[in-house]
Amino acid sequence: MKIDILSLFPDMFSGPLHQSIVGKAIEDQLLDVKVTNFRDFSSNKHHNVDDYPYGGGAGMLLQPQPIFDAMAAVENDNADLPKGRVVILDPGGKQFDQKMAESFAREAHLTFICGHYEGYDERIKTLATDEVSLGDYVLTGGELAAMVMIDATVRLLPGVLGNKESAPGDSFSTGLLEYPQYSRPADFRGMQVPAVLLNGNHQLIDQWRQKQALKRTLLKRPDLLKKIRLSKDDLSLLNDIKAELSEPEAKD
Repeated sequence: MKIDILSLFPDMFSGPLHQSIVGKAIEDQLLDVKVTNFRDFSSNKHHNVDDYPYGGGAGMLLQPQPIFDAMAAVENDNADLPKGRVVILDPGGKQFDQKMAESFAREAHLTFICGHYEGYDERIKTLATDEVSLGDYVLTGGELAAMVMIDATVRLLPGVLGNKESAPGDSFSTGLLEYPQYSRPADFRGMQVPAVLLNGNHQLIDQWRQKQALKRTLLKRPDLLKKIRLSKDDLSLLNDIKAELSEPEAKD
């Protein structure tokens, strides 16, 4: 995958994107990342990239010329690749989620345009295939949001994670939160690993994990259950969970 990033602060990406899983993907040549400072494309002698909005208002808007010219340079550099998705980071965009990360991971080429200041000249948005928000809050710029989206996307690329089953089992990939997990020792300061995980019966283990994923989702994110289609077995497990939770605690 090739990822291009347009930003006024390219140094923000130099460290984080070369660490951990994303850094390993770059090292293994599964990922190529290039950051372009669109200030370098300003035709203004002072290299300004923003100006006051027409009609008045607070703050400064990013002007179209530097970003349009930077995008033209990116497209020229990637003439051998499909244009792919062009993502503008904007608070008014569609909220990023796991399904969007999965769709991004199917692309050969992604471009992220990171805004700053008060916002964009509206004409800049004509460059984008997607307007995306990280959440219902405002950041000083799109750089941190782009890093989050890139991390969530890159870990889904084939060969990036050591265990091919890791990504499909993640929280949100199935629509549910992930089940509890345990490692050694089996007994740590009196806190014991559930016995079912130690008996070697994978059918029972899978059933326990699914039930725990449903229970955790019901307790922490019940809204997610309304967005997915549950199987008959899932519905049965969910009814059992609700019954267990409604049972009064046994008295001494």
